[in-house]
Amino acid sequence: MASWAVAEAKARFSKVVEQALSEGPQEITRNGKQAVTVIATKELEKLRKPEQSLGEFLLNSPLRGSGLTIPKRSRWKTRPVKF
Repeated sequence: MASWAVAEAKARFSKVVEQALSEGPQEITRNGKQAVTVIATKELEKLRKPEQSLGEFLLNSPLRGSGLTIPKRSRWKTRPVKF
């Protein structure tokens, strides 16, 4: 990942964008510390979109069909606390 100081990134912004599209994320630093990262929209969408929905995850669980049983909960809504 390339690293740019804020002033350099500002002066060469089109180059930063071009490299983010062609080479991957571009790190921009301020006072020597990472401040932001410029990434292509396609990469952002990959990060935002889950690989599968919760329903798909549960249906594809490796525990499905394993015979694992979940005990029923007690009818008590609270439990006794010893003092």
